[in-house]
Amino acid sequence: MEPTLSLPPIRLTALSLLTALAMALPAAADQPAATPAAVAGPMLSAPTEFSFDLLAARAAALARQPHVPAPVAQPEVLEKIDYDAHWRIRFRPEATVMLGDTPAQFFHLGTYFRQPVKVFVVEGASAHEVVYSPSYFDMPTDSPARALGANAGFAGFRLMRPDMKSDWISFLGAAYFRSDGALRQFGLSARGAALNTGLSIPEEFPRFTEFYLETAPDGRTIVNALLDGPSMTGAYRMVMRDETGKGQVMDISSRLFFRAPVERLGIAPLTSMFWYSESNRFQSSDWRPEVHDTDGLMIHTGAGEHIWRPLNNPDRVVTSSYFDRDIKGFGLVQRDRDFNNYLDDGVFYDKRPAVWIEPTSAWGPGAVQLVEIPTEDEIFDNIVTFWNPEKRPQAGEEMRFDYRLHWSDVPPVDLELARTVATRVGNGGVPGQPRPKDVIKVVVDFEGKPLEGLATQDGVKPEVSAPAGVEVVNPFAVRVVGTDQWRLTFDLKAPAGTDTVDLRAYLALNGAPLTETWLGQFHLGQINRLR
Repeated sequence: MEPTLSLPPIRLTALSLLTALAMALPAAADQPAATPAAVAGPMLSAPTEFSFDLLAARAAALARQPHVPAPVAQPEVLEKIDYDAHWRIRFRPEATVMLGDTPAQFFHLGTYFRQPVKVFVVEGASAHEVVYSPSYFDMPTDSPARALGANAGFAGFRLMRPDMKSDWISFLGAAYFRSDGALRQFGLSARGAALNTGLSIPEEFPRFTEFYLETAPDGRTIVNALLDGPSMTGAYRMVMRDETGKGQVMDISSRLFFRAPVERLGIAPLTSMFWYSESNRFQSSDWRPEVHDTDGLMIHTGAGEHIWRPLNNPDRVVTSSYFDRDIKGFGLVQRDRDFNNYLDDGVFYDKRPAVWIEPTSAWGPGAVQLVEIPTEDEIFDNIVTFWNPEKRPQAGEEMRFDYRLHWSDVPPVDLELARTVATRVGNGGVPGQPRPKDVIKVVVDFEGKPLEGLATQDGVKPEVSAPAGVEVVNPFAVRVVGTDQWRLTFDLKAPAGTDTVDLRAYLALNGAPLTETWLGQFHLGQINRLR
């Protein structure tokens, strides 16, 4: 699986501030005593007929009509509900909607969440809308939100654990949703769909406009959602469960309907943050050793190859495409779980979830695309990955994709090979001798059962592939003394004027691979300027 690159002259809109705000909102159990009159419970509308097929039919009908953006009411008031004001608006626990044993609570509108969504509770073949009331929220007496009135609507919702002390999934902002994984720490986000991400044309952000919440016979929570945007609509059915100590699993069925052609369609998109790690420590003077929600893209190809692609923080927007057919899975992973490599006891990057996407229907030909955007701070989401089908959707067409999302600490992949645990870059050449300016040293560490017990004299060989004209100088592999890790080391020299180099490498014994395939991408101009 060889990558192709495109370098669009734009940057993407970052939404980390939105997700940070969602993380900051406290759970109901942590809120002060309510000051308004007591609420008897959530108010529900009269029933309407509902099924997922009816929702899909509505999405199809909408796609045959011009897109009508949701109006933003009282924008001058919403402008005043900034981060601090929004954080002080607390949901009242007595207004909680119960979905079996799962409590659902709601987010208030604010300057970063201006378009309301509708939320329904499904019982049998009927759906009842949860009617907004300002009495569901505790607000300071001087809160600007008090001026919104009685019909403001909800910004989104979150599903709580039974004790209502913590939430395990939230839907807030456009088509974004997030879960906290096995280690109960929110990090990267998923989306319903990504449209024209990383291109020179504007990216579209379709949004979930309606949610239908129900409980499956086995107790799992089901979120049905209607997606609407300028170029497409969609119906989503997400059957999800929260497993203590294991994270969350979401079975997703999506039916997509297109109003207009889409240049680049992203299926099962994930959005994350990567500032720096051990591989590019020279890009930051921050006091912490590493800062990232995710440190690599992991791929299990349709042919069965396991791939690890360490993330970069490039100096321009870079899109890498990894072509495949009927891919087995891919995801953004936080492999480094050592607190000492982050030293941040406020945001706990060592506990950020990994998200693995497992297709449950045949996706056919396409590519995993990785978009990396420059950043100089941790507040910006600068990493996006998704599946891009080979066939570009046209107006009037329908597409279907089914998949399973795993939010965990380790992806549920049967990886029998050793895995990559670190990638480092430094000055090429030999210590004590003049260092060549046009050479960098690359060091990759691997760890896993296939390497345990092997010694350097056993004949472990590095297999490194590079583009024509690029020199891989003196590649060798040795066991790291005192550990079961193995280290691949080589110098990299490229012709003058070469900017980006993609490499493939793995360790082998008697011709058989011992490790997954490491894909390294190096932006030599940026590295040479900063190191």
